[in-house]
Amino acid sequence: MKALVQRVKYARVTINGEETRETGPGLLVLFGCAAGDDLDTCRKLAEKTANLRIFDDAEGKMNLSALDLGLSAMVVSQFTLLADTHKGNRPSFIEAAKPPLSVQAYERYVEILSSLGLREVKTGEFGADMQVEICNDGPVTVMLDTEEWRR
Repeated sequence: MKALVQRVKYARVTINGEETRETGPGLLVLFGCAAGDDLDTCRKLAEKTANLRIFDDAEGKMNLSALDLGLSAMVVSQFTLLADTHKGNRPSFIEAAKPPLSVQAYERYVEILSSLGLREVKTGEFGADMQVEICNDGPVTVMLDTEEWRR
């Protein structure tokens, strides 16, 4: 699993050109699940996301988490995080999980993240056409990759 975590002033997602959801300040998380991922990993990834110390303390050091500050999160499914680009110029997405695993992992991750005490957790819509607008604060962007944790 991969979670691209961005510190944001706000995040807004428009779904199928109609419904708009927004949140902030806090985190925008782009979430992707690989074909071989285990659903049990969702808890560790959600906990790491909520506790990631990427917000400034009183001295200006990144020493606080969204959870520490009671901030919000927006989670958007993003299978393209699993792109394989080592060959040619057209990315391959063969490593990305397909439904039902991808849907189950996304829903479980969101459910666990929501239970950890953030102010609110909003989502995009799995598989929908979405436009995501953010104001990246810093900018601060961190990739969490559970495959790297196993190495």
